[in-house]
Amino acid sequence: MGHFEKNAIISGLGISRIGRRTGIDGLELTLEAARAAIADAGLTPADIDGVGTLGDTPMATVVEALGLQATDQTRGFDTGGVIIPVLSACRAVGEKRARHVLVYRTVNMLGGAMTEAPAGAADNPLANPPVEPRAPGSRRKLAAFEDIGDLLAAHAYSAANWVAMHCMLHMHRYGTTKEQLGWLAINSRRNAALNPRAVFKDPITMADYLAARPISTPFGLLDCDVPIDGSIAVIVSHRDYAPDCPNRPVAVEAIGGSYGSGGWFHRDDFPKMASVDAANEMWARTDLTPADVDVAELYDGFTFLTFAWLEALGFCGEGEAGPFVQGATRIALDGELPLNTYGGQLSAGRMHGYWLLHEACLQLRGQAGDRQLAKRPEVAVAAAGGGPIAGCLLLTC
Repeated sequence: MGHFEKNAIISGLGISRIGRRTGIDGLELTLEAARAAIADAGLTPADIDGVGTLGDTPMATVVEALGLQATDQTRGFDTGGVIIPVLSACRAVGEKRARHVLVYRTVNMLGGAMTEAPAGAADNPLANPPVEPRAPGSRRKLAAFEDIGDLLAAHAYSAANWVAMHCMLHMHRYGTTKEQLGWLAINSRRNAALNPRAVFKDPITMADYLAARPISTPFGLLDCDVPIDGSIAVIVSHRDYAPDCPNRPVAVEAIGGSYGSGGWFHRDDFPKMASVDAANEMWARTDLTPADVDVAELYDGFTFLTFAWLEALGFCGEGEAGPFVQGATRIALDGELPLNTYGGQLSAGRMHGYWLLHEACLQLRGQAGDRQLAKRPEVAVAAAGGGPIAGCLLLTC
């Protein structure tokens, strides 16, 4: 497969209006973000020769509305969950199948669920497709749904239930506490207060966190991400465009993804998740190490997913995520590993990992406003997913 991502940069960023129950059509939000990203990269629609998305506003509609002459680059790196299009765009430009790829993600609270199955998934999500041996970059069966039938039979109807099972075993095995989960939520809200686009900015205390409505033990409402309406777009370009970028280009140092071996709970190392496999692949594709990372933007659809990423990426040892975030000092904006600096999905809003990537790039550019780290970071990691699907990128600037 080669290290094709080293020929890719993120040259443009765009974000639409963000809100809850806005009533704004998804296409309108998509076009806002896409046009902003194209302009931010110093390009015109005529320069865009690739496009990618996953289960969003129909690609053909967006291509027509923007007047693009672009080919579908959604596939190419068929692991990584919701950020498959970004990883695929890196491959497309790295292999010179495209020079500038527009990737977007749009969500609507009342209609923003993904409508496409992940690449290679069985038509019937209740089936039990076999897991093929891993061949980097090739199409393969996705085990994400292999055990959904068992979960439904146990009356575990949502990801809140499924991730809660991982969290409960982690608590039992390592002594992780609910209060430690709470420090992550508190830190996210503190950072969101500095983000004008975040939907929830009011500070929360540990008492507020512990009193929140129960969702699925041990999770309460403040352990769960916030549904929003919005769109985020990025432009992935070949690195030879870097000298012409009007903004500081962000280089893609390494990427990793997981195809979901073991599904939700058949892993031999449960409660570990696919984030372990994605992180291992990413670190195998670079000489950098966790110690080199200056800022981390890690998926927080539920608080425990961030704990899983902290351990998977090697920022702390196995079972040590709870103590690592205790007191929210290490993960604060002035801490040793600033975490989810824009407020994360817990407070800013659920963008399925794309706001995490957007923020990582802003921090590396030095354009994050009031939440910008005092010393502009040079290395960032952005990671999305949990359970049986995961993807991550190591970025430098």
